[in-house]
Amino acid sequence: MTTMQGPAVFLAQFISDEAPFNSLDRICQWAADLGFKGIQIPTLDARFIDLQKAAESKNYADELTGKVASYGLKISELSTHLQGQLVAVHPAYDDFFDGFAPAQVRDNPKARQEWAVQQMHYAAKASQNLGLEAHATFSGSLLWQYFHPWPQRPPGLIEEGFKELAKRWLPILNSFDENGVDVCYEIHPGEDLFDGETYEMFLKAVDNHQRACLLYDPSHFVLQQLDYLQYIDFYHERIKAFHVKDAEFNSTGKQGTFGGYQSWLNRAGRYRSPGDGQIDFKTIFSKLAQYNYKGWAVMEWECCLKNQEDGAREGAEFIKKHIIKVTDKAFDDFAAVSTNTELNRKNLGL
Repeated sequence: MTTMQGPAVFLAQFISDEAPFNSLDRICQWAADLGFKGIQIPTLDARFIDLQKAAESKNYADELTGKVASYGLKISELSTHLQGQLVAVHPAYDDFFDGFAPAQVRDNPKARQEWAVQQMHYAAKASQNLGLEAHATFSGSLLWQYFHPWPQRPPGLIEEGFKELAKRWLPILNSFDENGVDVCYEIHPGEDLFDGETYEMFLKAVDNHQRACLLYDPSHFVLQQLDYLQYIDFYHERIKAFHVKDAEFNSTGKQGTFGGYQSWLNRAGRYRSPGDGQIDFKTIFSKLAQYNYKGWAVMEWECCLKNQEDGAREGAEFIKKHIIKVTDKAFDDFAAVSTNTELNRKNLGL
């Protein structure tokens, strides 16, 4: 077994125009001071990484790795959540998702999608140049608005949607395969890959591609009332990335899983800082250790109550306390005896 790596922190929710969150050097120092050992870097802000340059220049990638290492940190993964989202967008969401793309491709869905696909290819090569083995992203969605079938879905709609999603992702998955990097889809409401069933539909559509892997985030499953512990038993071989994010679900006589269009503060299901919600992280870390998860435990801060800096400080310590340093021997080794074939056959009555 291998002890998982961590704690790391996903930088997306912390990046801003204020120090120490406005440059790679400052945010690395901040993360290191809190006790983090790694950072997961979003790839749309050039202050932190020039994704194209990291793909095209090994020297730049080495410099970036060295800069992060100078603070005692490692890059856990790159993230293309926003670009991955734009690989597949239903026209109903075009206006909403245009903000994820650069100005030159807005109001042009075809150009926007081509830009997103190119970004994913850059991410594959950049990850290789940075010596990374996993990459965090979203699948995008052509079907989310059809998840609750009223009016009744026409026959074949879902199958056609996954066929198209696979068509868009297969060249990207092949690119990651060529670079020796796993694509870790964060299974998430709003994506076509939002639970185990939809992941399996996608996996079938991409011919069980070896790089179509998973980013495990139990918080999204709490809000769906999905068994997030059994999920690990089902999919542990594909889990290559891990977000430590807490959540709680407290249904009322007025709302349940759909949330009644309420704010995050007033929803029955809401995200919390690690340790403040209902998730059984002790069992999660035990299961991941049992299944020999070798990746990073990455804190993702999303909380409707707690200040993000307090959440980060507490989160680093929370992950440290939960990472299990796996044993290198059996607890009953003291009573072991040497192999004796003759004695074994005698004990079997042979």
